[in-house]
Amino acid sequence: MDFTEEQLQRYSRHIILPEVGGKGQKKISSAKVFIVGAGGLGCPVGFYLTAAGVGDIALIDNDNVELSNLQRQIAHSTKTLGMNKAESAKKTFETLNPDVNISVIKERINSKNIIDLIKDYDIVVDGSDNFPTRYLVNDACVMLKKPLVSGAILRFEGQVTTILPGEGPCYRCLFEVPPPPGLVPSCQEAGVLGVLPGVVGTLQATEVLKLILGKGKPLCGQLLIYDALGVNFRRVKIPKNSDCAICGKNPTIKELTDSTEEYCAL
Repeated sequence: MDFTEEQLQRYSRHIILPEVGGKGQKKISSAKVFIVGAGGLGCPVGFYLTAAGVGDIALIDNDNVELSNLQRQIAHSTKTLGMNKAESAKKTFETLNPDVNISVIKERINSKNIIDLIKDYDIVVDGSDNFPTRYLVNDACVMLKKPLVSGAILRFEGQVTTILPGEGPCYRCLFEVPPPPGLVPSCQEAGVLGVLPGVVGTLQATEVLKLILGKGKPLCGQLLIYDALGVNFRRVKIPKNSDCAICGKNPTIKELTDSTEEYCAL
């Protein structure tokens, strides 16, 4: 593809980077990214990937914008209260960059639709806020060998890791099974600092762009933990579990199963 004069100006700060250049920007413009959740994490991820000029972005969220969301979900506004979150985010992102094709899925992600939904995308980003969805997305990405950038936030702490099926550990290698219901509180129960998803979502978007460009070292096999109160980052190595139920030598998970917990994005 050839860039227009307007596009050359829009992406000029990328193009002058030796690690990106015109060739790298073309890779970005040809990439397809699927974002699970148009909430606290999905908003900054979508914002920055749209600004970067990612060619195709899909947003899935079956939730509607509520007043309590606006403290952290920066793609939404008072004017979009009651609107589907994916639709609200699409409206915001298209205003930022009309070059990007944004698809909206206003339904709950589940074992019956996830394969068809993500199969044509290059990279998946998980911004969901419940364990059943995280495990479902992980398992589907492992089965399809799709790179997955996973993020999580709660109170003053955030976590990011990148899963490259076939190259490193998956989410189940880190957390073998979901915790019992009620053991880990949700953001609705425990709260979350409003700026925290901006930090974590930006890190997720960075991982996505690195994967698209083939530059730098992704967080494969590492969990990056951010402590907002202490303003520090630490890395935890994630060993690959040879007995992992989905990516081990003899996987026991052969097919995806539905979660009993309703999907809800942060």
